[in-house]
Amino acid sequence: MSDDFVPVRPTLLSVQQLRRVDAAWARALGLDSARHTSVGLVTCDQDDSLYAALDHATKFADVDVVYAKSFYAGSAHASGPLSGEILGVLAGPDPDEVAEGLWALKEALERRISFFTLPAPNSPTFFPHVIAETGRYLAPQAGIRPGEPMAYLIAPPVEAMVAVDAALKAANVKLAKLFGPPTETNFGGAYLVGELPDVEAAARAFAETVAQVARSPLAGLVRPSRERR
Repeated sequence: MSDDFVPVRPTLLSVQQLRRVDAAWARALGLDSARHTSVGLVTCDQDDSLYAALDHATKFADVDVVYAKSFYAGSAHASGPLSGEILGVLAGPDPDEVAEGLWALKEALERRISFFTLPAPNSPTFFPHVIAETGRYLAPQAGIRPGEPMAYLIAPPVEAMVAVDAALKAANVKLAKLFGPPTETNFGGAYLVGELPDVEAAARAFAETVAQVARSPLAGLVRPSRERR
């Protein structure tokens, strides 16, 4: 990633564990009663960072992501001080597995998962994240096998659409899923898949293009060679 990009670190707002979840509660949320006896609930001020961290947790513990939803309008308009942008729920067969998953999630958010911005004032935040080995949560959503790489690319609407196009042209990658704006948090983006070097090249192109759009937002406004009468 360019040295010009400034990380915007995610913040965990609440982490709670229900060591043995109530059966009616579990059924209402669609849990597998034979497998999901303990759950961990997490809120964070960055939804996409938490989605990636939830996926990371499935690689380090016997847990499933049983619930993950973004909140409308983003963390700046949260419903409460612990709400943030998203609620995620991990579930597993015993409390120790859930605790292990929650700790893996925490470490991923602290060390490797982050939005970025530019050093200039009023710059957009964007998420040019490469997952070298996907877990059991995001891989099916991208139509790939767990362990295969993926670029998870998110930015504000115009920046996202222009940058996804640039990313697809920059490397031998496939568009697995497009998030057309507006999402719940009014961003947009895509999942791109392919070999790891290509996925990394696509993510770099995405980030560089977001920066270009931010620096020249009216670049597409050019006087035509002839005017219509």
